[in-house]
This record gives sequence, structure tokens and C-alpha cells, in this order.
Amino acid sequence: MKNFVGGNQVVLLRNGTEYFPALEQAIDDAQTEIHLQTYIYEDDEVGRCIAAAMIRAVGRGVNVCLLLDGFGCKDMAMEFVQELQQGGIDVLFYRPKISPWTFKRNRLRRLHRKIAVMDGREAFVGGINIIDDMNTPGHIPPRVDYAVRVQGPVVSAIHANARYLWRRIAWARLKRVKPARVTYSQEPVGSMWAAYVMRDNALHRDDIEQAYLAAIEAAQSEIIIANAYFLPGRAFRRSLISAARRGVRVVLLLQARVEYWWLDYASRALYPNFLNAGIEIWEYHTSFMHSKVAVIDRHWATVGSSNIDPMSLFLAREANVVIDDEAFAGMLRTDLELAINKDARLVRRADWRRAGLVRRTLAWITYNLVRLTMGMVGFPDKA
Repeated sequence: MKNFVGGNQVVLLRNGTEYFPALEQAIDDAQTEIHLQTYIYEDDEVGRCIAAAMIRAVGRGVNVCLLLDGFGCKDMAMEFVQELQQGGIDVLFYRPKISPWTFKRNRLRRLHRKIAVMDGREAFVGGINIIDDMNTPGHIPPRVDYAVRVQGPVVSAIHANARYLWRRIAWARLKRVKPARVTYSQEPVGSMWAAYVMRDNALHRDDIEQAYLAAIEAAQSEIIIANAYFLPGRAFRRSLISAARRGVRVVLLLQARVEYWWLDYASRALYPNFLNAGIEIWEYHTSFMHSKVAVIDRHWATVGSSNIDPMSLFLAREANVVIDDEAFAGMLRTDLELAINKDARLVRRADWRRAGLVRRTLAWITYNLVRLTMGMVGFPDKA
């Protein structure tokens, strides 16, 4: 990738049990400026803990900017928002208008990324919202997810992007933007090559998808993708199938538990083509898998917020970090292999045939309805 930079230190964080203590400590260590941007911020024990840390930072004179998605945080109590603001935290909402009576592309453009940047020197990127891992649909704990803690030259790109979006939303709301108080350092703090890859609706519409496709097309031995909501477009499907047919082991670790029935059925409509090409499909069943990660050829890895579905790849604001490092990729691969062997079930072609005509038909109907919906919002040939 052309935007890889060296000299970074990237630490893998598994689930909220590792992520939230690291995030709280980084907030407590911040001296000048904090940007936290997330899709969901829950008023629970975790949310209160992170809020308290941000308010402590304000007390030290740190500028704290919290950007929340209007849909993901639509149920956040105004009393909690006021608490945050009274504590000195600057709070803004991305696209707060969520009327169900308007069917427009803009209403579907959400802030789905989860990033935090402290002092322009340390950043967190991943798929973990500010919500307790135990807070899952059907109360099936805990949620499985990943994030990374990043230090080094690549952080400057993460901070610049976070501040740009904050400034844009603030100006649109006629809010005063405090001057930046950070100075970037290009001094190496590690030996890892890393790149910050985002998706927006202007200059970076397909950057995350293209990063995946380039790595898949260059793969020589193995591709492991763990993704919660998996409904790739034509180009992505063809790349995976082409890799499998040239002898690359392709493994998909997908969600078994149903959270959004329409996406569940639409995803399963693609199973036959993948299985016929020799792609392994494993369904994670122990709890809710919210992961959005991949490891390719044991050296290329990505961790972030982007699902491989139409909402993430073509509509939402997303953020991933790509790491080219054998040790990091090996650690993530070991974690995924453990999940596959311990908590997942292999899907076989016979399983799909035994699913029944009604279920198979419903899957294809749902899949085509998703394609129709994407066409109605301006992406007729993507799904």
C-alpha cells in the first residue's frame, strides 16, 4: 500500500476487557487534546467510566471532543449528554436527523467508525463501541471484538482525519473550533509498517475495499477473514473465489447468531458459490461476534470498524488500520484459529442443501431485496 509508514508500535486489544482499561489510561495520560468518535456510546458502567476519565482530562486543561453518531446514539438520554457537556466535554452528533419517513441516501450515511486520538501521539482504532461487552442482543455475553492501540508516525494521519471531521461538523453547527494544540512526531517508536485506511463519502469512497482487494489478489497461501456482517459486492466475491481457485486457503469466520434477520438471510444466499469454490465457512456460535479483522499470508492484517457489507463499504464512515508485520499477524491469526477450532462450526455444502427449499428461496429473495435497496440509494451494481 502506498500509504504504509514504518516505525510504529501496534498492540492488539481483545474485547472490552483489554480495550477499555487501555483507553481509560490513555485518556488519563493525555495532556493537550482528545478526539473520541464512536457509533454507540452507552450510558452504562463502561460509558460512565470513560466519561469520568474525559472529565478528569478537562480538569487538567485538555480539550476533549466527543463525536457521536445520531442514529447509533439516538437513545442516549439528554440528561447524560448534559452531564458530559457540564463536565467540559465538547459533544457533537453526526447526522442527528433520523426520521424513518425519509428514504434518502444521506440518512443511511452514518459515523460507524470507532477511533480515539490523544495528543496526536497515540490512537485507538477498531470495532469496539463504548458499551459493555455483556450488553448484547438476547443477553448472550460477551461480545467478541478487536481494536488496536497505535503509536508512531501513522498516528498523525489518524489525528488529522479525526480533527478534520470534528471541525467540519462543528462549523456546520456554527460551533467554535478550538485551535489544535498538538505537534506531530515522526520519530519511530517501533518497527511495524502500518497504514490508516478510511472510508468517507468524498475522496476515500472505496479505500478500505481496495486495501482488502489488493491483499486478496496478491495472496499466495492463506486468507482468513472474520467479519460480523458479511455481504460483499461482486468484485470482492470474485477476488475471494479467484484466490481459492488458484490454491489459496480462504477461510471466512462469520456470525451464526441472528441479529438482523434480513442481513443473515441475504448473506447465506452467497454460501453455495463460496462453498463450491472450496472456501471454508465457519459460523461462530458461542456469543455475538462483532469482529472486523483479517489476516493474509501471515504478515498482512487489518483491524477496524468496517464490515464487508453494503452499509460499511459504500455508505458509512469507517476506519481501519492495516499492519504489515509477521508477529502482529501471527498473534491475530492464532486468536482467530482458536475461535474457529473452539467456538465455530464448519458449514458444508450438504448443510445448505438440507436447509430446505423455503429457507433457500427466502435467502435469495432477501438478497435481491438488499440489491434493490442499494440501487434505490444509488449503488445499483455494488451488491
